[in-house]
Amino acid sequence: MSEPLSQSHLTVLVPAYNEATTLADTLRSLKAQTLLPEEVLVIDDCSTDNTAEIARSFGVTVLRPPQNTGSKAGAQNYAMNFVKTEFTMAIDADTTLAPNGIELLMKALDDPKIAAACGLVLPRFVHSVWERGRYIEYLFAFSFYKPIQDYYERPMISSGCFSVYRTAILRANGCWRTRTMAEDMDLTWSFYASHQGVRFIPEAVCYPVEPHDYAFMSKQLRRWSHGFIQNVVVHWRQLLHIPFLRSAVVVSLWDAIFASIAYLILLPCLSVFVSPLFLLGYLIDAPAVAVPVLIKAAERKELGKALASLPSFFVLRTVNSVFMLQAIWREWVLRKRLTVYEKGH
Repeated sequence: MSEPLSQSHLTVLVPAYNEATTLADTLRSLKAQTLLPEEVLVIDDCSTDNTAEIARSFGVTVLRPPQNTGSKAGAQNYAMNFVKTEFTMAIDADTTLAPNGIELLMKALDDPKIAAACGLVLPRFVHSVWERGRYIEYLFAFSFYKPIQDYYERPMISSGCFSVYRTAILRANGCWRTRTMAEDMDLTWSFYASHQGVRFIPEAVCYPVEPHDYAFMSKQLRRWSHGFIQNVVVHWRQLLHIPFLRSAVVVSLWDAIFASIAYLILLPCLSVFVSPLFLLGYLIDAPAVAVPVLIKAAERKELGKALASLPSFFVLRTVNSVFMLQAIWREWVLRKRLTVYEKGH
């Protein structure tokens, strides 16, 4: 086996708040990379468990802010004061990487027009209904939507759990701003506004721990749905001048509003008051989801897992529709912005 490469000019940031149960796996996967980072900075965001001790046992640099920063974005911004390399990578403390993840992702930055790159995201554990639903959601998004977005160098999000950036451009865009609940989307759209490209590298794979129960999933869905609406408000003027991104956001909003209303209200009412056959509407797009998902699953030799998980996707989609409509109502109608960051694995 060849020695891992070390000339990466890369610093990896690992924000961590009470991540004692998952951090060791993350750091172990970083140590096993075919391309090693020059430095790993674990930001212990005033944890109350032994997160810092675990990090130090791996020989990485541990940073601790004077007080809890309140969010992953805040922790990463604190660490930027200590980054001296040309490239910066952000990885969640519950995420592991395929052994060649860093090496494959870094190749995207050989192109000087590219400011950031993100990889394929798949849940590390696929057991509960929520993990199974997210597994199908990710297989669909990363095998269908993301390649189309990448063709135009406009992925909607350079995923916060595993992305690499040119440090100078990252700083020029204000790093990870805390004005929305979706700092990764905010940063990605800021790159586009400054005419910078972003790439999606499907061969670079990461495995985060996804919410395993409703309590955790609800926190994540609330944060993501509010974050999307907040970013539309922040960036709408810029979106008007970026054709592909403008179209993608319009389609997403259409799906978030009208498709959710049809899914949660219209179809149930029609099935009760007109005909039960309207329940088939819930399955009208099932083939469009299932075909790319099963093709990708077959490539990964996970066909059985995908088939068993497909029903869970429709459960997750229903719940997600509820949270999206709630976010739209609260953010746009009631003008009550979500400002408190609640972590949900």
